[in-house]
Amino acid sequence: MSIFALAFMQRALVAALLSGIMSPAVGTYIVQRRLSLLGDGLGHVAIAGVGLALITGWAPTPVAIVVCVIGAVAIELARQSGRAPADVGLAILFYGGLAAGVLMAGISGKGSGVLSQYLFGSLTTVSASDVIVVAAMTLVIVTLCLGLAPQLFAVCADEEYARSQGLPVRALELCIVVMASVAVAVSMRTVGLLLVSAMMVVPVAAANNLVTGFRRSLTVAMGIGLAVSAVGVIGSFYWNTAPGATIVVSAIVVFMVSTPIGTLLRRRRSLTSEDDPIVRAAGGHVRTEGTTPATDRGSSEQLPDFPISQMERKADER
Repeated sequence: MSIFALAFMQRALVAALLSGIMSPAVGTYIVQRRLSLLGDGLGHVAIAGVGLALITGWAPTPVAIVVCVIGAVAIELARQSGRAPADVGLAILFYGGLAAGVLMAGISGKGSGVLSQYLFGSLTTVSASDVIVVAAMTLVIVTLCLGLAPQLFAVCADEEYARSQGLPVRALELCIVVMASVAVAVSMRTVGLLLVSAMMVVPVAAANNLVTGFRRSLTVAMGIGLAVSAVGVIGSFYWNTAPGATIVVSAIVVFMVSTPIGTLLRRRRSLTSEDDPIVRAAGGHVRTEGTTPATDRGSSEQLPDFPISQMERKADER
């Protein structure tokens, strides 16, 4: 039987593809800020939202989104005010959210076992309304990630310089945290709260192995997320495996393959630049466009916003 003949697998595939685009889009900024574990912390806060939904009888996804956003914003504001270091905030997200979720699940009388479908994902139970919610959130988040790319990149690469250029740094940082919260909460039915962080990080890491420049890395990461989501859902159907785990393992395989390929590409670019007569005349100190890894020094691409372009050059010089 074909996977496309089953309505629940159609919904599962659409939801997974949407999450596969949304998670790496947000994850690109999370990785750039060196907060790769943020997704794990937010996942634990979302568990508290699920526990609250079990007590109240409300729909788990909207409640998880609200609770996750409130928790993340509170920790981010505390971090910005200097009242809580980043690692302390993440610890609060991890342990407080998990404990509260398990506690409320027990109080509801349903026990912690009901949380497993949210911890590890349950794609086959995704309803049409769930798909609509995921689609709406994906549209909003991807639009923000692409539309505010220069400003968000500026904050992630050099916060002080972005502030000196008059950008609303605090608001942009909160925007990143809120987008990450929403991405985690709406993805809990696809890859699960314990695995969603991997989809925010692994495709981005694979993209950084293959391409240079922030915009290219963002685009390729979204493409990788889309591809591994399709492979994971289809593979889980024919291999009788858990969809969320299959998606994440597929992403890790892509990362492992991209590592040697990225090494070869960097060597090739290095040899090409060394063969350039202008580079030889300058003693090898002229850097050609696109030879600086996006995760190390920022992007060499020229974004349309003039202050951001200045910031990128400054990041390249650090």
